[in-house]
Amino acid sequence: MENFMSMHESELGFECFSNFTPAEVFVQGCAGFTNQHDIEHIIRAQKQMLQRFEKTNEMLVNCNTLSQIHLQKANVEFKKHAQLLNDVKKDLENIFKRIKVMKAKAAAQYPHQFEDAMNKIQTPIEEEDEKSKEG
Repeated sequence: MENFMSMHESELGFECFSNFTPAEVFVQGCAGFTNQHDIEHIIRAQKQMLQRFEKTNEMLVNCNTLSQIHLQKANVEFKKHAQLLNDVKKDLENIFKRIKVMKAKAAAQYPHQFEDAMNKIQTPIEEEDEKSKEG
C-alpha cells in the first residue's frame, strides 16, 4: 500500500509535499485555485469591517461612560427625593398626631359642639362617597 502511495504521489508531482501534513497539502493545493485579486479584495473588505467595528466599539464605550455618569447623577437625585419623601411622611404623621390630640381635647372640653361639628363634616364626605360609587 505504501508503495502505491509513493508511486501515486510521484505521478501527481506531490513529492515536494512529503514533509507536510495532509491539511497543509490541502491548503497549498487550494491556494493555487484562488485569484490573488479576489484575496486582496477580501482582505480590504475585512480591514474596512474591522475599522467599522473598532469605531462602533469606541462609540459604545463612550455611550457606556456617559450612561454611567448619568446613572450616578440620577442615583444622587433619587436619594435626595427619597429622603425628601421620608421627611414629608414624618411631617405628615406628626401633623396627623397633633390633629388627633387637638380633636381629643376639643371632644373632651366641648363634647356637644364637637359632635355637632363632626356630624356636619361627615355628611358632605358621605355624600361624596355615594356620588363616586354611583358614577
